[in-house]
Amino acid sequence: MSIPASKPLEPSPRVLLGPGPSNVPPRVLSALGMPLVGHLDPEFVGLMDEMQAMLRLVFRTENPMTLAVSGTGSAGKEAVVVNLIEPGDRMLVCVNGVFGGRMVDVAQRAGAEVSRIDRPWGEVFDPQEVEEAIQRDRPKLVGIVHAETSTGALQPVQEIARIAHEHGAMIAIDTVTSLAGVPVELDAWDIDAAYSGTQKCLSCPPGLAPVSFGPRAMQAIQARKTKVQSWYLDMTMIGRYWGSDRFYHHTAPINMTFALREALASVLEEGLDARFARHALNARALAAGLKAMGIDHVTAEGHRLPQLHCVSIPEGVDDLTVRKRLLAEWNVEIGGGLGDLKGKAWRIGLMGYGSRRESVTLVLAALETCLRDLGASVDPGASLAAAAEVYAGSPAAASA
Repeated sequence: MSIPASKPLEPSPRVLLGPGPSNVPPRVLSALGMPLVGHLDPEFVGLMDEMQAMLRLVFRTENPMTLAVSGTGSAGKEAVVVNLIEPGDRMLVCVNGVFGGRMVDVAQRAGAEVSRIDRPWGEVFDPQEVEEAIQRDRPKLVGIVHAETSTGALQPVQEIARIAHEHGAMIAIDTVTSLAGVPVELDAWDIDAAYSGTQKCLSCPPGLAPVSFGPRAMQAIQARKTKVQSWYLDMTMIGRYWGSDRFYHHTAPINMTFALREALASVLEEGLDARFARHALNARALAAGLKAMGIDHVTAEGHRLPQLHCVSIPEGVDDLTVRKRLLAEWNVEIGGGLGDLKGKAWRIGLMGYGSRRESVTLVLAALETCLRDLGASVDPGASLAAAAEVYAGSPAAASA
């Protein structure tokens, strides 16, 4: 059998304006091509220490057990749940989108007795309803998504954390889409455990999952009566690799660690507050442009993520027709709706390196062209004018 000839791989230069992954800056891409070192090399060990310090700054925590799990954000979710839950433990999960539902699934697989409360997609939870559920179910752990990627909803968690602790429960939050895009304050909010991903507002390729475990969480892990369900995600072993004794657990993804180090350095050099302001400004401009086209947000006003806009597809417009054309003619990727919103919504991401004025201008111009060609009633140029008015009224820089 002959071996087929192969060409060098040349992926299309996409502008990634969906729910993730986001585009990656050259500095981070370059790190992926750096020479390998061993996962126990003194240089790499020093890099691990440096990256832990950076992650603590981004999570705004002093938690010693703050590190990057080898795997995507879903591995971070599983690491938090399986380490804190033993078979028979009670867990309450707040579900207002796809990723809250996935937390339920992970907890059930870990043997938890799971109860759930639900809100319509695009809405957030009121602390009182969470307190009523905690009083009823007496969970060991409350799980909630800080930034629901399927709806673009931002959930306030500080009051819910206080309530959970008053009733003897821990709280774990999903910050996959929120970390480095909006404030995440683990210590100030008294969060027991959190997980994230690299491919959203950190603007790094997918492959690592930042996690952080606070004092209550570590006490619960140390007091376990059973082994952690997952050998690969057992923090008692992973912690020894990331800790002072450097006990070999698995071969870390070396170059992904290089990339995350560079991504975190970029975040911290920009400054978290400046980064949050940039995301907020570009979000206002995009929202103004979409409104000028008659496109409304699904997410409740006052709880919208600046880095992820979930918007209703105009009546009579086909979801896939528009998204395929955006990709084919403009190299622009936006996301479709998930679950209850499939075929009814678009998800437009302005995350990390992709949160910039040119991204806003490009996606508005492309969408307006598509909608006009499909016969939608759109005022030519109105969306770009509305976005430009937002930028004109703000002294903040709009580019990454």
